[in-house]
Order: sequence, then structure tokens, then C-alpha cells
Amino acid sequence: QVQLVESGGGLVQAGGSLRLSCTASMRAFSTYEMGWFRQAPGKERELVAATDWSGETTYYADSLKGRFTISRDNAKNTVYLQMNSLKPEDTAVYYCAAAQRPLLHLSLEGIDYWGKGTLVTVSS
Repeated sequence: QVQLVESGGGLVQAGGSLRLSCTASMRAFSTYEMGWFRQAPGKERELVAATDWSGETTYYADSLKGRFTISRDNAKNTVYLQMNSLKPEDTAVYYCAAAQRPLLHLSLEGIDYWGKGTLVTVSS
């Protein structure tokens, strides 16, 4: 059974930084597109960032460009999300996701695997 395990969430003051990690258990990690979604209370889950299998092609939600960086280490089966200049509106549960098709073109139901999420809370 494939598992995605997130870590690195927590409480941080506005303007601070956090680095999320997601380690996947699938053998063919490098064949999956990986992404980070987030869901704030009362809001829909949204795509934050995604990367192709190589890490060379990335996507970011427009509102996050310049503050968040997604990367991956295929040798470690791990994808990262570096979050800088955090704002209170970034407060959400952050979920790792994996798919063998472009994440940008998938509905939430089309994602192959989800992590359980890690909570990020940004205080003002």
C-alpha cells in the first residue's frame, strides 16, 4: 500500500519560513508528478505547487509565486515545499499528492495518492 507521509508543519509567525517534506513509499517515485495542496477552514482544497518527474518543470498558484518553492529528490522518494514570507492567510492543512498524469489537469478525485496532511499555522 502506497503511503505519502508529510512532515514539517507547525506554528510560525508571519514573515517566517517553514519547509514541508513528503516521503513516498511507492517504488516508481520518479514516474509520478508530485504536488502540494492546501485546505483552509471552510475553503476548498487548492493546488499550491506541482513538479514533474524530474523537478525541472514546476507550477505555482499565482498568489504564491516568489514565496514558495517546490523541489524533489528522487533518490530519497521525497518532495519538499519551502515556504517563505508566510502570511496568516497561508494557514491551512497542507497535503502531499501524487499522480502519474499532470496534476494541473486532474480533479481532486483523479489524484492517485494523498498524504494525511500537515497543519501550518501562521500567526499575525
